[in-house]
Amino acid sequence: MSKKLAAEFLGTFWLVFGGCGSAVLAAAFPHVGIGLLGVALAFGLTVVTMAYAVGHISGGHFNPAVTLGLVAAGRTTVNEAIGYVIVQVVGAIAAAAVLAYIASGKPGFDLVASGFAANGFGDHSPGGYSLGAALVAEFVMTFFFLLVILGATSPRAPAGFAPLAIGLALTLIHLVTIPVTNTSVNPARSTGPAIFVGGWALSQLWLFWVAPIAGAAVAGWLHRTLLEHD
Repeated sequence: MSKKLAAEFLGTFWLVFGGCGSAVLAAAFPHVGIGLLGVALAFGLTVVTMAYAVGHISGGHFNPAVTLGLVAAGRTTVNEAIGYVIVQVVGAIAAAAVLAYIASGKPGFDLVASGFAANGFGDHSPGGYSLGAALVAEFVMTFFFLLVILGATSPRAPAGFAPLAIGLALTLIHLVTIPVTNTSVNPARSTGPAIFVGGWALSQLWLFWVAPIAGAAVAGWLHRTLLEHD
């Protein structure tokens, strides 16, 4: 179990550091900024690389919503999920701390004013989208993310390609929803930056736990009852 928890910590750290780091450090860099497409690709690449690196140890969840969705699907146990969720959140916070230190090395950088890749809705949505729009976007995208994960990791799916399918799905999710919420579909990813931004980010954090977990749980239940092979 200790190896599984270490793998989940490292995987979640890499996801938050690589994904949020691309948004904070590289998205708007003068002349060579990677933009929305680059950030979306960065998040997908973090999942692909760590799923191949440590997925064979822990299953490569790196996301509390994924872990709880897999509980609903009957793929993991509640006891194991508790440990996974704890280390995922700790890994996300640790990654945000390292990223904050690096970003603050640039003169004039204001962590709170920058938004620090935190997720939000309303006035704090990149595109000004409402709470309702954010809730639906996070629910639907996490629902389909779990369906991709459950299908790609099925014993009848082509072997060895699950990380690619999952990473590409996460890239697609970001391409669609960065303007809506800055894209969460991952409560740990939302928690790390929110702790450092504080204020509005913490007050809106509840949505980025509730909607992804609900979407994942429904997907897990649906896959188990309707789509799973006997």
